[in-house]
Amino acid sequence: MTRRSIAAAIVVCSALASFVAEAAPVDTLRDFVRDVKSGSAQFTQTVSSPDGKKKKMSSGSFEFLRPNRFRFVYAKPFEQTIIADGDKVWIYDADLNQVSSRKFSSALGATPAALLAGGSLDTDFDLSDLPPRDGLDWAEAKPKAKDGAFQSVRVGFRGKDLAALEIIDSFGQKSLLTFSAFAPNVSVPAATFHFTPPAGADVIEQ
Repeated sequence: MTRRSIAAAIVVCSALASFVAEAAPVDTLRDFVRDVKSGSAQFTQTVSSPDGKKKKMSSGSFEFLRPNRFRFVYAKPFEQTIIADGDKVWIYDADLNQVSSRKFSSALGATPAALLAGGSLDTDFDLSDLPPRDGLDWAEAKPKAKDGAFQSVRVGFRGKDLAALEIIDSFGQKSLLTFSAFAPNVSVPAATFHFTPPAGADVIEQ
């Protein structure tokens, strides 16, 4: 084999390796659920109406610790905290001083949060690869149960790092969460996911 043919073979092999890496975001999602046991990030959330004309923006921080624990803290435009402690999911609205809670199993099931909390991917979801978009590799997860609250969730990765979640609910409303400063497998104290309703809060058990 000549030097020119060797060089050409290297270029072809490199291109194929790149294509394979980009063509398997479902594998990246499976690896993420299997290997990333904790993480933290900042997020921005954009909720769009089905026609795309009405949009609402919010932002905050996010942490998770497998199994079954996560914490979303919305700072803008209003304060809200969502915590899963492994047993229950708590939602605290600071402006209303109101707390609602549900059993973890009934609150999550085959939901987008279950993807991050460690749900059974292949049991609960039909997975497929999507074309790259906005500089990210995307995997799509559709719940096998057809009577849920959402149609699909698309998970965007930058390399192996979680970069975005795009959720389409059963009414066609789209919620896009983009993550920044994502830190995988960081030390997150278990106390981060403990929640005690504030004094005087209205507590609703569901």
